[in-house]
Amino acid sequence: MAQTYLLPEFETEQREKPVNVASVPQRSPFRYPGGKTWLVPLFRRWMMSLPNQPAILVEPFAGGGIISLTAAFEQLADHIVMVELDGQISSVWKTILGGDADWLAKRILSFELTPESAKEEFAKEVRSQRELAFQTILKNRTAHGGILAEGAGVLKRGENGRGILSRWYPQTIAKRITNIKFVSRRIEFIQGDAFEQLKRFGKDRNAVFFIDPPYTAGGKSAGSRLYTHCEVDHERLFSICEELRGDLLMTYDNADEVRALAARHGFETKAVAMKNTHHAEMNELLIGRDLSWTEAGGVFREHRSPYRVSESKQTKKQRKR
Repeated sequence: MAQTYLLPEFETEQREKPVNVASVPQRSPFRYPGGKTWLVPLFRRWMMSLPNQPAILVEPFAGGGIISLTAAFEQLADHIVMVELDGQISSVWKTILGGDADWLAKRILSFELTPESAKEEFAKEVRSQRELAFQTILKNRTAHGGILAEGAGVLKRGENGRGILSRWYPQTIAKRITNIKFVSRRIEFIQGDAFEQLKRFGKDRNAVFFIDPPYTAGGKSAGSRLYTHCEVDHERLFSICEELRGDLLMTYDNADEVRALAARHGFETKAVAMKNTHHAEMNELLIGRDLSWTEAGGVFREHRSPYRVSESKQTKKQRKR
């Protein structure tokens, strides 16, 4: 039976039919390092494989939130709990989900981005949560790789020599923010510790968990470069996950240490090939109690934003120079 969606533009023909990654809408306002847009078709397949629609989906390392947003827009769970410790990222989700989505969208649309205006904005002392949210989005969209961790550099050349404007698409970002407002009633955001929230919902059989921690297991350094809060006790995380009553899906770096850790705690693992936006092929590891639903899986590719963006007058002038 076909799934009914809140917004027609996100509807698919059949709930059971695997969706090609090229059709995955880009819903997050973030350009997030380590984002899981490529995983969305597999995430849908996992949710559809469950015997009943979950009452709660918990994402304890929410970050850019593409998985939580997918579940909210496509009504794959009754209630979504997003958890994030980082104060900058949290300010964005609190602003969007807390009633100031329209303010943030208008602030983005009205801002004329130049290297000088960005520098001036970053030098300001923020006096409210929504001001921090705007500053965070601006930083995320003008930093190399969208990295918010301290020390991240600002784009210089960028795509096609557009420099700081390479990832600043105000109409697109504003549209994503205002769309999220329409499903905000389904989403609960918590700024807090992932481990505490896993324990909070751990005994609920009607809760499922999507867990995507920073990739720092086995001495890996990627997570430490990308995220402000990168220290994770991976052994403890697996121990907590082993005790969860509801089903779970974890994603990790495809490393020997991680596979050994999963085996010790009774989990199955499967390496999944994916291609990033630079067409580089790499493997990530899926972890769960039963991964038989992945058997039809293949290669998944991240894609660029499907939106056509109308340039501001300022941007057009700069392109003509």
